[in-house]
Amino acid sequence: MGKIDPKHVPVLAIILVSYLMIVLDISIVITGLPKIQSSLHFTTTELSWVSNAYTLTFGGLLLLGARAGDILGRRRMFIAGLALFTLASFAIGFAQSPLWLLSARAIQGVGSAILAPSTLALLSTNFPEGPERTRAVGYYGAVAGIGASVGLVLGGIFADWLSWRVGFFINLPIGIALMLAARRYLQETELKPGKFDVVGAICSTLGMSALVYGLVRSTATGWSDPLTITALASGVVLITLLVLNEWRVAKPIMPLRLFASRERSGAYAARILFLGGMMGFWFFTTQFLQGVLGFSPSEAGVAFLPTTLANFGAAMAVPRLTHRFGNGRLLAGGLIIALIGMIWLSQASADTHYLIGVALPMILIGVGQGGSLSPLTVAGITGVAHEDAGAASGLINVAHQLGSSLGLGILVVVFSAADSDITDARALLAHHI
Repeated sequence: MGKIDPKHVPVLAIILVSYLMIVLDISIVITGLPKIQSSLHFTTTELSWVSNAYTLTFGGLLLLGARAGDILGRRRMFIAGLALFTLASFAIGFAQSPLWLLSARAIQGVGSAILAPSTLALLSTNFPEGPERTRAVGYYGAVAGIGASVGLVLGGIFADWLSWRVGFFINLPIGIALMLAARRYLQETELKPGKFDVVGAICSTLGMSALVYGLVRSTATGWSDPLTITALASGVVLITLLVLNEWRVAKPIMPLRLFASRERSGAYAARILFLGGMMGFWFFTTQFLQGVLGFSPSEAGVAFLPTTLANFGAAMAVPRLTHRFGNGRLLAGGLIIALIGMIWLSQASADTHYLIGVALPMILIGVGQGGSLSPLTVAGITGVAHEDAGAASGLINVAHQLGSSLGLGILVVVFSAADSDITDARALLAHHI
């Protein structure tokens, strides 16, 4: 049930592959960091910004990029974001200095801020609510989980066997092919005339940037750092001003009507919490496999396959399970299974056997991810009017981004408190973020 209409297959393929590029890129960088450091002579502080520069522009411009698609046309913004992301990837591959690479990473984040919400907005407008959309979102959710694991594998293989630059160069032919396919298969949406919400754009961009920067900085300096506190406080003030502004403007950048649905509001909040918890799994398991069990980068990437395969299987079963149990029950079940897997994995130590202590709980976590992300995404776009599809997609991505950053920031505090050498613990984390 819920089969994809053959005429929608090209559209779905374009959406999924473009989103996969973003997800792969994030995780490929993680396993490539040591090689990047030695190749371009990064300091430890500079190295942390390989990810942070991307995260800051990506998170800061998400709401603006999402609403731009609603107003200026989703296909147009999709292609623009894809072009920017692809060209920046190519520039990163040729980087000859830390400044060159960090600048290109920041531009790549801008491209992702335009591209990511466009992918989900195009999905929600091309697939009407019902079984077909549920299956399409199931594939979308599978890409989110599987892409992260595959990226770790590819990043390790490229770094060990070829070059860390390959992970960025491969985006060029894929990006060009996607842009050509988008011009052929994607229909442009109707332009929305009217005054642009300039105040909202400024408040959302600066507010989100300040929040993300504060969260990112907390991972290296702690929550008591004056600049961290100032950034977080400024972000809260600016987001508050954004909400007040959105009450009165005709074309808000973040329509408050999106929060009128308890289901959607709950989905945004739940996504923040879910990603906050999952961040610990991805980050600390990678460190555990390499730093404690002695796996190489490529071996650590392959070690995530139990999660990848289980995630894929669960995501593919989502349409059938949704029909049988409903979105809410399926989500609750996925969360419980993931929690059991996380508790099991938390018992791992230097003497733990990979198969019993890591691979088996990874399967449960993968099932939980596959059974949770898709229902959360479906709930986040349920009942949204076509003209607000981009804004709703942007909020889902904002929740995803904030959850990851907030989760890592909190986990650093816990990790540092449990470690006898706080400075070394923070330096380790800053090195890999």
